[in-house]
Amino acid sequence: MTTHPNILSVKNSLLIVVDLQTKLSAAMPEQDAELMTANVGSLVEAAGYLSIPVLLTEQYPKGLGPTDTSITDILSEDTLIFDKTGFSCCAADGFTDTVANADRKQIILVGQEAHVCVLQTALELINFGYQVHVVEDAICSRKAEHKFYALQRMQQQGATITNYESVLFEWVKGSTHPEFKKISGLLR
Repeated sequence: MTTHPNILSVKNSLLIVVDLQTKLSAAMPEQDAELMTANVGSLVEAAGYLSIPVLLTEQYPKGLGPTDTSITDILSEDTLIFDKTGFSCCAADGFTDTVANADRKQIILVGQEAHVCVLQTALELINFGYQVHVVEDAICSRKAEHKFYALQRMQQQGATITNYESVLFEWVKGSTHPEFKKISGLLR
């Protein structure tokens, strides 16, 4: 059976967690930040079960602090963390080379802020020829309208807008996958 090329596959996926730092999350609406962090956590955990590589960025960590420990505690030891001061993750030293060397064309983007770092990263990765999937319930902005228009803009430029449950189920494809029970246990 041929699968649609826009359905995520374990072998072709790369998860990028953008700036999920506690000081930055504190500036977001509390309920939105909690939902984003929980959903990112589920995706990171699933990526670990399925051996999907994860890259993580931190925006000016000297000022905004480290990534939320609820995320770093579940990352695999070989996860690369990129410090950055530019808004696009692609501006971080070594980031684009690492993405290219991963040899995966489906990029799953999560994190904050939707209308700044996530948006600029998505646009650059689309320009480089990647298939970018933005997880709408795993991104956040301080204002709902900023997230809304960022999602519209990313979609207009070729990004696929999805949600964390769709990502999880696309990765396992069906209930016969050996990790299905673990993955379905991540649903909230």
